[in-house]
Amino acid sequence: MTCYALVDANNFYATCEKIFNPALADTPLVVLSNNDGCIVARSAEAKALGIPMGAPMHEWQDFCDAHGVQAMSSNYALYGDMSARMLAVLHDYCPAVESYSIDESFLKLDGFAQPTAHGRLIRAQLQQCIKITCGVGIGPTKTLAKFANHIAKKHADYAGVFNCHDHPPAHLQALMASYPSSEVWGVGRRLSKRLAADGIETVRDLMHCDAVAIRQRYGIVLEKTVRELRGESCLSLEEVGRPKEQIMASRSFGTVLLDANAIKAALASHVSRAAEKLRAQGSVCAHVYVMLRTNPFRSQDPQYRKTTLVPLPHVSADTAVLMQAAMAGFRQLFIAGFRYHKCGVMLSGIGPADQQQGDLFAAVDDPKRLRLMSLIDRINQAQGANTVHLATTRLSAAWHMRHANRSPHYTTGWDEFPIAQA
Repeated sequence: MTCYALVDANNFYATCEKIFNPALADTPLVVLSNNDGCIVARSAEAKALGIPMGAPMHEWQDFCDAHGVQAMSSNYALYGDMSARMLAVLHDYCPAVESYSIDESFLKLDGFAQPTAHGRLIRAQLQQCIKITCGVGIGPTKTLAKFANHIAKKHADYAGVFNCHDHPPAHLQALMASYPSSEVWGVGRRLSKRLAADGIETVRDLMHCDAVAIRQRYGIVLEKTVRELRGESCLSLEEVGRPKEQIMASRSFGTVLLDANAIKAALASHVSRAAEKLRAQGSVCAHVYVMLRTNPFRSQDPQYRKTTLVPLPHVSADTAVLMQAAMAGFRQLFIAGFRYHKCGVMLSGIGPADQQQGDLFAAVDDPKRLRLMSLIDRINQAQGANTVHLATTRLSAAWHMRHANRSPHYTTGWDEFPIAQA
């Protein structure tokens, strides 16, 4: 019998912040997005206060001050390292692990005599080894395991572990009837509104749909989701998390900028990050879009927003080739005098690096350069982001994000390790 488990950390970013600062154990805490703009994570205490996900921090600042809510700047180095530690524990207790996101992993529990007991063991070990509390959902398909994880987190009676195999079909259907279709893996709010317009409002409604009709109206992925809800394992991670057809890297500046070099430094950083993502999925791209804009919320400033597409001389994943294209696009877009707020790049025309049509008259990436890019990626993964970088990214630091209340890099920076005093 096929058996999957989904292990998903509770309030992951907020939990990571609390692990190394025991004084925050019972304090409502929120984690902010880049430039301390919006709330992207909330502790259980913050959720209980009704603070919504994605809310602009400036709109909730007074509320947070009045209720003693601690606001932390994002510390992605810490979160990434804690995610790796979580994954290492999972590999100790299951031979087949698929990492789905920074705080979620699928486990294949085929052959385990008591999957529920094993799920409880994994949950206990994560709590003991790295102080991460998680929910464990178990089911015959990945979609059902994901839904079971939601049940495990929402219903305290199950003590953090819910196994679909342990409950009669009538009980499962009653639970499905109590949740909207947006709780199904891969559906989301936008698609759920379309489904609701067709009379499909709950998870149970979706499960009972005609799979062929769903395919005709919504596509093959949702058809497979319906089949998975019925217990037929047919949806792989590759079909939900397939290689991206577009890769974007953009970010607002820490302050408005007029200086071209500062914007070039930001753009170079975005190109480097996008190129690394491109290589990580084994792809190359054919075009680079460049975007530059002012702040639309500053009505007192003259407004400017423009994009341009720069075709590459040949498909590539070489950061230097992409950088040349991006800088050519920047020269087309930049007009002195505007107070710029954000820039970004988007890679398009993406395809597998090993399935490209050759051209006798076109240049190709130098194999030595590809090996160099691979080496740089490995160094940055091992030693930290931007350990090795193009000099252009250091033209200016004026664009850097605001992170006024970032916690130390407790586990990834030698000079920020926690100090224990006896």
